[in-house]
Parts: sequence; structure tokens; C-alpha cells
Amino acid sequence: MPPAKKRARTYDPGRIRTAVLTQFGTVRQAVRTLTPEQLALPTRLGDWTVRELVAHIGMALGAVDRLLGEPEPESERRAGALLGWPHAIRADAADIARHAHDLAERSPDLDAHLADVERRFTARLDENPGTRVLATSAGALSLDEYLVTRTVELVVHTDDLNAAVPGLDLPYDRQALAACTRLLADTLAAKAPGGSTEVRIPPYAVVQCVEGPRHTRGTPPNVVETDPLTWIRLACGRSKWKDAVGEAKVSASGERADLGGLLPLLG
Repeated sequence: MPPAKKRARTYDPGRIRTAVLTQFGTVRQAVRTLTPEQLALPTRLGDWTVRELVAHIGMALGAVDRLLGEPEPESERRAGALLGWPHAIRADAADIARHAHDLAERSPDLDAHLADVERRFTARLDENPGTRVLATSAGALSLDEYLVTRTVELVVHTDDLNAAVPGLDLPYDRQALAACTRLLADTLAAKAPGGSTEVRIPPYAVVQCVEGPRHTRGTPPNVVETDPLTWIRLACGRSKWKDAVGEAKVSASGERADLGGLLPLLG
């Protein structure tokens, strides 16, 4: 008998909306405290400065406003399309970088920029149901689905801010961190389907992936375990697999536990 088809993960729309606004609010509060010298600091994102990174973070919510301003796509939503979003974003990296540079130049007052973005975003949420379909780079997604991708944008770039500005240490909303971790873990499982390797990211996600003998009971022969932030950094290209294993930030046991060739998922 073939294995039962795995049900797609679902997310609580109310919690996701709250998580997105909470994480964005955390960034807004921090931006008010940044000095011109801090805004000019380099980041780990190529030639981006902190100013350009902050402008890009505004795009996480600004994209929702833009997409809701466009007509609904005629194409129907496809099952699993949400898991195609990380790959689609990776393909759009050059355009995203250009827009971030332009936006930073046009937004001398970053706090005012983020306030306007947040106002437009909340107004759009009030006007549209979660079932409203958006024409995204990953295909047709519902508003509720697309908001899950906003947790990835916000958590990843909050981490980028923390890495760029010494002593900043911004917190991560628990729901945003959980959704980000789960979406990226499910993306890995979709990219490398199988049941030979179990990837554990406590306390938020456990997925099985990689072709090979399927584990049915007891301890799996191939196990990868790490913490959420290390996983997110690996999945998004901020850390390298060999470095994370060498620094004992990842535990990997078994001949099929090397995920280095599958990462990053988003870069």
C-alpha cells in the first residue's frame, strides 16, 4: 500500500496577522533609535547598508498593499504553491535589491516611511478577506497564505539587523518565528521528498525528507537537529552547512544527514 499523502500544514490566520504586525512593530521601534552612523553600517546582504535593509523591511508589508491593489488573477490557486515562494523570491533577488536601493534613496525619513507602510497594510487587511487571491511571483496565493511568507521576510531581516548593528538584539515574536521555521522546513521536504532523513527543529517543526529507506518506528537512522534561528540562517543562506556543523550548531547523524547540497532554500 502506498504511503498516505501528507496533509498540507495550516496556519491560524489571526495569529499570523498579529505576528506580522508585532514583528514589524519591533523593527519600527528600533529604527527610531538608530543613528545616522548606524544606518550607514554595512550588512551581510552584499552592498546593502542598514538604511537599505530597513527600507526593504518596509517592502514586506508594502508588497501586500501593492498586490491587493491589482486585479485578482484568473488562475486558480494550486495546492502546495506556498512552498514555491522561497524559490521564486530567490529568482527575483536582483530586482528586489534594485528596489531596496531606490526606496532607501526616496525615503530620507525611515520612521515616516514605515509608519505609512503599516497604515496602508492595516487598511488593506480591514478591506479584504483572507480568501482574496493575490498574483504573486510564486503563483496565485490567498492573502492568508501570502501573510505566512511575511513572517519569513520579517524574521530573517530582523536577524540581519541584529547582525549588522552591534548590541541591537531585537526579539523575535514567537508566532512569527514558528511560522517562518515551519514554512522553510516544509519547503525543504518539498524540495527533497522522501522519508529517510528526519529534520528536527524544536520546538516548532519536524519533517522527513530525502529519498531512501523510509523510517517507520524507533530512532530514525538519519537525523538532523538544530535550533530555529540556526535553521533559518541555513535555509536563507546566512550560514553555511559545514560551518554550522563544525561549530556544533547542527547535529547530523547518518549517511543521508548531510543537507549541505540542498541549502540554501532562499538566498
